[in-house]
Amino acid sequence: MVNLLAILATAYVIGSFPTSIVTSKLLRGIDIRQHGSGNAGGTNVFRVLGAGPGLFVMAVDIFKGFAATFWISRLWWSEMPIAFEGVQLLTGAAVIAGHIWTLFAGFRGGKGVGTAAGMLLAIYPVALSICLLVFAAVFAVSRIVSLSSMSAAMALPVVLTLFKWVLGRPVATALYLFSFLAAGLILFTHRSNIRRLLAGTEHRFGAKRRQ
Repeated sequence: MVNLLAILATAYVIGSFPTSIVTSKLLRGIDIRQHGSGNAGGTNVFRVLGAGPGLFVMAVDIFKGFAATFWISRLWWSEMPIAFEGVQLLTGAAVIAGHIWTLFAGFRGGKGVGTAAGMLLAIYPVALSICLLVFAAVFAVSRIVSLSSMSAAMALPVVLTLFKWVLGRPVATALYLFSFLAAGLILFTHRSNIRRLLAGTEHRFGAKRRQ
């Protein structure tokens, strides 16, 4: 039990590394949460600081999710009656929680999309590939990152449902149930975006902001 708690705490700390905040401080001397959309995520860094810093932040956030889920979870050696897949899911949940509620920045972090993608890359890369296709398709039509991210998140339980119940592919029950929770969490972290979408004021890439 102590071993599992140590793993989850380590994953949470890894997720808590505030990539966007550190990057914006080093490059521009600003707190990214006080600019653009106010979110401490890669998309806002992309918008405020440009493509290079934005892509860097996104890559690091994805790596955080992958590293914790793929490597840190393997430090588990306890004899507790829990499958390794369950340990991976708990570790992934901890790293995502750390990213959203970062320990090092007043518990105000990003929205968890990149870190969740890294987690899924470690556990079920085929499902991630389909979710990325959904993201790309929605973004190509709408040019709205938040809508694309939420669409990709909601696609995950749909994809796993098709894999598990239609195609008969192996999908761990814990992962299947977790996909619904993850989709709900992504919707929750995008609640301000949802309000702007309903109001027709959400930012579109390539569109000039109203003065």
